[in-house]
Amino acid sequence: MSEEHREDSNRAFRAAMEIIGGRDPVTEMPAVMVTLEHAVATVLLAAADRDPRIAACLMSEGLAPRMDDRLAMVATKQGGAS
Repeated sequence: MSEEHREDSNRAFRAAMEIIGGRDPVTEMPAVMVTLEHAVATVLLAAADRDPRIAACLMSEGLAPRMDDRLAMVATKQGGAS
């Protein structure tokens, strides 16, 4: 694993812990998901220079397919179906 990949994983872990915020992500899933939605929308808007149309394209054409790929990879590593 490259240093850049390791640091990116660390940033993702820190962001997840901040979004979860000490809550139980299973029993308090709706509240955690609302915070996640806020965080993702904020990052997409920042990356799109505050243009909601571009942010929506980033989400549907970039983020969503990549999330599907990442979750399928985790399922494969865990021996489950994707």
